[in-house]
Amino acid sequence: MGVLSLLPTLLAPQSSCTPKVANIIAEVAKNEFMRSPCVEAGLIPPLVQLLHSKDQEVLLQTGRALGNICYDSHSLQAQLINMGVIPTLVKLLGLHSDNTALTEMCLIAFGNLAELESSKEQFASTNIAEELVRLFQKQAEHEKKEMIFEVLAPLAENDVIKLQLVEAGLVECLLDVVTHTVNGERDEDVAQLKTASDLMVLLLLGDESMQKLFDAGKGSVFERVLSWVPSHNHQLQLAGALAIANFARNDGNCIQMVESGIVQKLLELLDRHVEEGNVTVQHAALSALRNLAIPVVNKAKMLSAGVSDTVLKFLPSEMPPVQFKLLGTLRMLIDTQADAADQLGTNSKLVERLVEWCEAKDHAGVMGESNRLLSALIRHSKSKDVVKTVIQGAGVKHLVVMAMSEHMIMQNEALVALGLIAGLDLVGAEKDFVGAGLVQVLHKLLSDERTAPEIKYNSMILICAVMGSEPLHKEVQGLAFIDVVSKLRSHENKTVSHQASLTEQRLTAQS
Repeated sequence: MGVLSLLPTLLAPQSSCTPKVANIIAEVAKNEFMRSPCVEAGLIPPLVQLLHSKDQEVLLQTGRALGNICYDSHSLQAQLINMGVIPTLVKLLGLHSDNTALTEMCLIAFGNLAELESSKEQFASTNIAEELVRLFQKQAEHEKKEMIFEVLAPLAENDVIKLQLVEAGLVECLLDVVTHTVNGERDEDVAQLKTASDLMVLLLLGDESMQKLFDAGKGSVFERVLSWVPSHNHQLQLAGALAIANFARNDGNCIQMVESGIVQKLLELLDRHVEEGNVTVQHAALSALRNLAIPVVNKAKMLSAGVSDTVLKFLPSEMPPVQFKLLGTLRMLIDTQADAADQLGTNSKLVERLVEWCEAKDHAGVMGESNRLLSALIRHSKSKDVVKTVIQGAGVKHLVVMAMSEHMIMQNEALVALGLIAGLDLVGAEKDFVGAGLVQVLHKLLSDERTAPEIKYNSMILICAVMGSEPLHKEVQGLAFIDVVSKLRSHENKTVSHQASLTEQRLTAQS
């Protein structure tokens, strides 16, 4: 380290040997074992100062030296950020955009620094978006475009920078890349098409940037992206479907898109992939349909367009991401739609598949969505036929387990569905209720002080509903429910205390 300690004094801005010294440091720091000694020798502060030089050779060698010293070290990169190198480098990029070597040095530095979350705020306070877009527009070579893409991707994860990139015209550049590479067969065309379309989808993840591009459904960008869905290129189909899913993040956009006929495009895309079986495209198209189905006014329109029929074609899928989105789409569609819930709830193949997925312990998301859809079919149809189909499909036990979920919303959905089963077909469900330990579950829920008021209320409703069954009635008496319920009469929640009084009277009368 002796020699290294002499170098800071040789890094004077006006010294003629400065570029050579910076070059020596850059070469030395290529060796990972020499990076710490460079830091300990105090080389970073004088090198950072040299970034203000007007000599392009000094700038180039200084950038290389700093890049090599801080390579692969987040703590050193964070130190550079704290020393304000980002605004300096952005300024350099603007001043020396005709110097290829300096431009590349800046891009490599940006690529490394942009990985750190702490850099995003500093980048957002500069005109990095304009500089990168201007540079991108000048590039003809694939490698140079790739270098810029590698900087854009991490930067575009920040919502403020997303909007800056959109306003700087990046989207038009990306659409241009797509147009020129969509029919290309070279590897570099395929790579650029993927990068450009992926980046486009990333820009749509920001609420402000997404709304700007949606432009009340009349935006030229929005229309261009829609044209990707019927494409024969899988990457564009995927990006188009993901873009629709991102545009469909608020009710207003969803309503407008359904009115514009977008659902038909997605259904045609899914139909093509029943046979072709591209899992990522299936997942993306189902995500888009699920989001579009959230507003109440869209549900009936989407059902009459045949969405549920198309979605059911993917029931045989063995891919958890597809299963998860399929379930979510159906659950959104039947919300408040009694006829659709009735039709799907009496589909024994669907119910059998749901029961199977309710046991998918390796895939918690699929398991949770299956339970929720099973419950939703009963709650929204309020149909004896649906209840019968669920009983015959061995679904009741899963709803009892769901009542003990850690998520209150799922507990509540399960209890309401179980209440409807008890009210519509207690005789048919009796054996399953006993086998699944329903009464013990309700006793736990009512005894536990942490149970939410709504859950306590629905548990008492359900206790009253099962009293008409002799074996269940015996279990209720055996667990001394009257003691638990009488304590709830003084519950701070008025609805709970009132229901506790009614339930106590019912239990006393039938004891």
